[in-house]
Amino acid sequence: MILEMKVPSPGESITEVEIAEWLVQDGDYVEKDQAIAEVDSDKATLELPAEVSGVITLKAEEGDAVAVGEVVCLIDTSASAPEGSATPKAETPKVEEKKTETPKAVPADNKTYATGTAAPAAKKILDEKGIAASEVSGTGRDGRITKEDAVKAVPSMGTPTGGVRSTGRKKMSMLRRKVAERLVEAKNTTAMLTTFNEADMKPIFDIRKEYKEAFKAKHGVGLGFMSFFTKAVTRALELYPDVNSMIDGKDMITYDFCDISIAVSGPKGLMVPVMRNAEALTFRGVESEIKRLALRARDGKITVDEMTGGTFTISNGGVFGSMLSTPIINPPQSGILGMHNIIERPVAIDGQVVIRPMMYLALSYDHRIIDGRESVGFLVAVKEALENPVELLMGGDIKKALEL
Repeated sequence: MILEMKVPSPGESITEVEIAEWLVQDGDYVEKDQAIAEVDSDKATLELPAEVSGVITLKAEEGDAVAVGEVVCLIDTSASAPEGSATPKAETPKVEEKKTETPKAVPADNKTYATGTAAPAAKKILDEKGIAASEVSGTGRDGRITKEDAVKAVPSMGTPTGGVRSTGRKKMSMLRRKVAERLVEAKNTTAMLTTFNEADMKPIFDIRKEYKEAFKAKHGVGLGFMSFFTKAVTRALELYPDVNSMIDGKDMITYDFCDISIAVSGPKGLMVPVMRNAEALTFRGVESEIKRLALRARDGKITVDEMTGGTFTISNGGVFGSMLSTPIINPPQSGILGMHNIIERPVAIDGQVVIRPMMYLALSYDHRIIDGRESVGFLVAVKEALENPVELLMGGDIKKALEL
């Protein structure tokens, strides 16, 4: 019997997917529920499991866009499993070739030169022309670059130097293309504006220094910055509900809950899983949920439902070293908060110059429905909560808030 395997619907409103990678080859014997392919939708990467056991015939190529319900492979259920093997063949591990270095001869002047070393005269010529010694092949003893080599290596105007000039081309995944479309859509269809502030992170540093070990020992997750930022954001959204809203045609929709999207970098690109009802989560709850979603995104197991429906986004470019940025709104949301790296800088406090760990904050928002008063007030509320977390985020009791 030949079974036609069709593309299942990965979620509402998704009409096609892209074959990202076949995990089996044409003619392989596959087991029921074995992952045979990875498919990209415009929201996530999902595994496609075999519906039955048998010999598979592929009907689509990697990179093909196929409609939901379209046949992508055939499985011959009448074929028997390979003798002595009920599971797919494991790939033969690659054996690295051992390289044997050839002993280098010692020059007559008893000096040993490393390959690529330039003679003083040659080095001067290369330095004057801005050419690295590594880009020149030496003809002297042991590959030493001579003056003649350096002269010949100097290019005339517009002449290629002979260095590597290869180019590459590959098709962007459906997820990456959709992200690109949404970013351009946000820039073109919203009246986006960014406002900035900065926060003194010393109070949070002090809390983490004193309680992070006890917190991790009891709850099994670290006490990071994201829980403080999430709590500060949900508090600010309650004070300025217009920031927690979006436009639908001629209507403005507001929410009495905070579903916070967290921008994370996954193997397939930027992903934005959502923490539901973040306003009701404790510090432990936020850290546990962020860890769960980040691991699922990293392992490619995140679902469409887990990445849709957010009302506000937090993006932490600081983990990559970003000092300042203007984050792009995640449509149809109307606001996104950008966190950045924490740098010790001199600041004036009570008339004295002191060194404090400072972080720049950036709020990008849709000016069509969020005015300057709300945007600036929101960002100031976030700053106040980060600089006074004990009173504004922990109710004056650190141990109770951290459930210690």
